[in-house]
Amino acid sequence: MDRLDNTVRPYAWGSTTAIPHLLGVEPSGEPQAEMWMGAHPGAPSRTGRGTLAAVIDADPERELGAEAVARFGPRLPFLLKLLAAGAPLSLQVHPDLDQAREGYADEERRGVPADAPQRNYKDANHKPELICALTEFDGLCGFRAPAEAAALLAALDVDSLKPYVDLLRARPEEAALREVLTAILTADPAETARTVGEAATACARLGGDHAPYAGIAHHYPGDPGVLAAMLLNHVRLQPGEALFLGAGIPHAYLNGLGVEIMANSDNVLRCGLTPKHVDVPELLRIVRFEAADPGVLRPEAAPDGEEVYETPIDEFRLSRYVLAEGAPAHDLTLATPQILLCTAGSVRAGEEELTPGQSVFVPAGEKAEVSGTGTLFRATVVV
Repeated sequence: MDRLDNTVRPYAWGSTTAIPHLLGVEPSGEPQAEMWMGAHPGAPSRTGRGTLAAVIDADPERELGAEAVARFGPRLPFLLKLLAAGAPLSLQVHPDLDQAREGYADEERRGVPADAPQRNYKDANHKPELICALTEFDGLCGFRAPAEAAALLAALDVDSLKPYVDLLRARPEEAALREVLTAILTADPAETARTVGEAATACARLGGDHAPYAGIAHHYPGDPGVLAAMLLNHVRLQPGEALFLGAGIPHAYLNGLGVEIMANSDNVLRCGLTPKHVDVPELLRIVRFEAADPGVLRPEAAPDGEEVYETPIDEFRLSRYVLAEGAPAHDLTLATPQILLCTAGSVRAGEEELTPGQSVFVPAGEKAEVSGTGTLFRATVVV
């Protein structure tokens, strides 16, 4: 197996302390948002044999296994991350596989440069994702029922929000959510900024269920995404709980440290809370205007001690082991590729000693025994 040397991405929303504290190093004062583990071309992990991307490219079947290559192609199908949010991320959705293929082909045909700020589709893949909390973790996930969103907005007593309240109460669910989100994102920017300011003041005064939106507005004053966020479910995960985010589901992470896994894609349609490009027509084509419970996931225990976060996706499978001192070693050998990440304690994986934040890549079929005292996350695929 290969010990991984991973890149930390310094996005502005990142926490300055969460990842350094996990790694046991002094914070630099700069935001440290995401640590990437995998073979994504944007920041492939490094091994003693070269980058993980180069290692896999040199012999895909040896590293990934014949079944994974036949199913997903000669690339690692997932990207594993440590994600540390110190401020809200952009409110966003991801396309399904057919939408991604169509969107990518269209932008390629129109000659939109790959690095253009208005480019929506960086690849032809979907981007389902799963976030598992390591600390208390706040996020937004999926639409509230229109009546609940109407009550939240009505309580602010802001005149310019009353048309949205009326629509949410009068129209069928899908039409209500679509019409209100469209109105928020296409309103006059100056008028929206005034409305957001008044709403933020009211949220701070009311507190309770409104308090998260005052915090969002503090980071993104005047942004229409503040109002769009109030249409969504607010979720607070406890350590070990997770959220699965499928295609078309609007979401944003607000605060906390977690382990994130996703299909190996970079396709994002943004709704707000960002200075980046917001393509409203394409966004409205992708969003699923369905109110739903966000569905907090808890791991399902298997007899061998593995705790699995079940999702409907084959490109990734995330599980964890909570290892006890003196317990027999676990044999994690699989016919598929794996990344093993320690998040607590001290874990021995093969010949490698892992402390929090350290990880290894295990090629398909490679012997993988783990022991120690701590928590180990396992990322692989389903074939």
